[in-house]
Amino acid sequence: MIVRVLGSAAGGGFPQWNCNCSNCSGLRKGLIKAQPRTQSSVAVSDNGKTWVIIDASPDIRTQIEGFAPFQPGRAVRDTAIAGVVLVDSQIDHATGLLFLREGKPLHVYCTDMVYEDLTTGFPVLNMLAHYCGVQRHRIEVNGDGEFAIPDLPGVRFVAVPLDSKAPPYSPHRHNPHIGDTIGVLLEDRQSGKRLLYAPALGRAEPRVLALMEQVDCVLTDGTCWRDDELQLAGISNRRATEMGHLPQSGPGGMIEVMRGVKRPRKVLTHINNTNPILRDDSPERAQLTVEHIEVAFDGMEIAL
Repeated sequence: MIVRVLGSAAGGGFPQWNCNCSNCSGLRKGLIKAQPRTQSSVAVSDNGKTWVIIDASPDIRTQIEGFAPFQPGRAVRDTAIAGVVLVDSQIDHATGLLFLREGKPLHVYCTDMVYEDLTTGFPVLNMLAHYCGVQRHRIEVNGDGEFAIPDLPGVRFVAVPLDSKAPPYSPHRHNPHIGDTIGVLLEDRQSGKRLLYAPALGRAEPRVLALMEQVDCVLTDGTCWRDDELQLAGISNRRATEMGHLPQSGPGGMIEVMRGVKRPRKVLTHINNTNPILRDDSPERAQLTVEHIEVAFDGMEIAL
């Protein structure tokens, strides 16, 4: 099983088009040691030829063009993308569906809550019905969460309900439901190796921590270093936790959480443009290194 990081940034990417924070301006001017990142998404394959995307970011066209296995080569119109799994209905995870409208009907795997959001508050699935069409496959979160994708028989998919936030346009923004946000457990059926992908994690619940101890790699939320990071940057009054993201530092933060998780490889993704860990030589990045926590980058591949 191969998991490729297509994009490792949070919404807006890095640098963000309208942001003049020290990270974004520093990257544009070549003053900091960092690399650009597109908005978060991963792809998984059991054979290196057929792929399933988890989340379709607004940067999906750039991500497709930058990855040779996605390129058409077997017919006049062709793709190696067999389907799209959505972990939530956020703009930065669902807008990319609109850029896939020229092909055959899209196979979209999502929970009932995500489907509701994407047919009401942000009706991209309704829009696509007038173009390529959508074949929606229901992800059940009240049972064991397992779902199958026929074109990837070598990978077992399991939905893991997470404590996070539905987007502002969701009909139930202030009325949380199971299935608003999920992580995806990926298991190679041949090797038994497993990876947990959870780019949005608002709280490390005991059941999630227990699962982290059982997998070989955790690819999880790296949005903000501090809970008040956006406030300090003069960007927003919202805290990371209010947006459904667990910050890395501070009591109960991701670093502290990961200290208690001994077994797996630990990698952070969905990194906001304000986060100092984007700088290769920052003290915050050095602290992550001491803690044996990696920072994902576009094009990173994890083989299991």
